[in-house]
Amino acid sequence: MANARDVAKAAGVSVSTVSRALVAPDQVSDATRRRVVEAAERLGYRPNPVARGLRLGRTHAVGLIVPDLENPYFASVTKGVQARARAEGYAVFVADSDEDASAEPELIAGLAARVDGLVLASPRSDDAVLRAALDGTTAVLANRELAGLPSITLDDEDGVNQVLGHLRALGHRRVAFAAGPASSWSGNRRLAGLRAAAERLGDVELVDLGSFRPHFAGGFAAADHAVASGATAVFAFNDLMALGILDRLRARGVRVPQDLSVVGCDDVAVATLVSPALTTVHSPLGGLGRRAVDLLLARLRGSDAEPDATPLPVELVIRGSTGVPSTTRKP
Repeated sequence: MANARDVAKAAGVSVSTVSRALVAPDQVSDATRRRVVEAAERLGYRPNPVARGLRLGRTHAVGLIVPDLENPYFASVTKGVQARARAEGYAVFVADSDEDASAEPELIAGLAARVDGLVLASPRSDDAVLRAALDGTTAVLANRELAGLPSITLDDEDGVNQVLGHLRALGHRRVAFAAGPASSWSGNRRLAGLRAAAERLGDVELVDLGSFRPHFAGGFAAADHAVASGATAVFAFNDLMALGILDRLRARGVRVPQDLSVVGCDDVAVATLVSPALTTVHSPLGGLGRRAVDLLLARLRGSDAEPDATPLPVELVIRGSTGVPSTTRKP
């Protein structure tokens, strides 16, 4: 593969002149630039984008901070970010806060010095702390809103409306919600949306079971609360919790969906690998990552026409874990 020295020899110039002709063409004469470009094309030479970026004060890399890479939700967002960034010629550096929001300022500071901009999936950081940590950094928030910072979100309000409408149509009139962490931005928005939807419908009672860990174990614990609440359906903060609920209900002999319908959120891959398959809100997580990169690059390039930042649509996927409630429930 040809390098800059080969191009310099073929064009009869120095290596530094090759660099200037390809990176800062205004610094050489038109004749020299043409000679270098023709030699580069003839030899099939392409400048190293990382080296070019360093000369221009750019790294040609973006950073991504997520709470938990083991969570399929954030793994899907990460794949979307990487795919779009790679297509645009950018590398991606990923940092995992391990569900510790207090670690995010340090991660932001460490990555910001090494990349051109950040995509941040930060569902639980305090607003003031997050704003201070991002001061002076070009960043985009993924599924989190914070005044003054660009963001791409999911249409959670429509998602919870679809869930409650579906359950009501099946005949459920007492629906429980197993929330995730109390500080979760998206979780609080879903709960607010559920309360508004229940009030609007008028004949559906919403039971707030409280906050649980956003993992399988959290759902396992929430299942007992759901059964004790007298609800005929339970909506979980995410699919991992919903899977934990299904497992605990199976152990207790509570039939799904006859005795208790279960709904998740996100539609991660494992939602179809359980029995009954999980009814859940499908969220375009890869699309969320791709759109976040588009918005970030538009800001880095100073584009006047930024990508559409309206919430991404979600869709309820109905599977076997929801059904018409029975008139009796097994204890």
